[in-house]
Amino acid sequence: MKITADTNLLVRAVVQDDRHQARLAVDLLRQAELIAVPVPVLCEFVWVLRRVYGFTAQHCIAAIEALMSSPPVRLDRPCVEAGLAILAAGGDFADGVIAHGGRWLGGERLATFDRQAAALLEAQGEPTMLLNGSTRG
Repeated sequence: MKITADTNLLVRAVVQDDRHQARLAVDLLRQAELIAVPVPVLCEFVWVLRRVYGFTAQHCIAAIEALMSSPPVRLDRPCVEAGLAILAAGGDFADGVIAHGGRWLGGERLATFDRQAAALLEAQGEPTMLLNGSTRG
C-alpha cells in the first residue's frame, strides 16, 4: 500500500498519547510500501510537537531524521534539510522550508519582517531582505 501521511498520523506514531491510535499509526507505517510525506505535513508536525507537546528542537530533528532514514519514506529531502538546518540553529523549521521553496521557484532573497529568521537564514548563506529597509546577504 502507498500512502500519504497526514500530520496527525505522524504525531500519533511519535507521541504515543492515544494507545489505540498510536498502534494503528505505527502498524500502518510499518506495512506501507511507500510513505509520501509532503513538506507542509512536516511544518505542522514540528509546530505540534513544539507547541502542544513541548518537544525540544533536538527531539523534533531526531524524529524527522528517523523518518527520513526509513526506506519507504519519500519527501523533498533538500527542502526538509533546509528546514532542519534552521531548526537546529534555533529558528523555525518552516522558515528554512519557505526560503528553500522560494529559491526553487526563482526567488533571489527572502523578504521578511522577522529579524531572527533573517539572521539565521543569512548565517546559512540564504540572502534575505528585512522590510525595515535593510538588506542582508
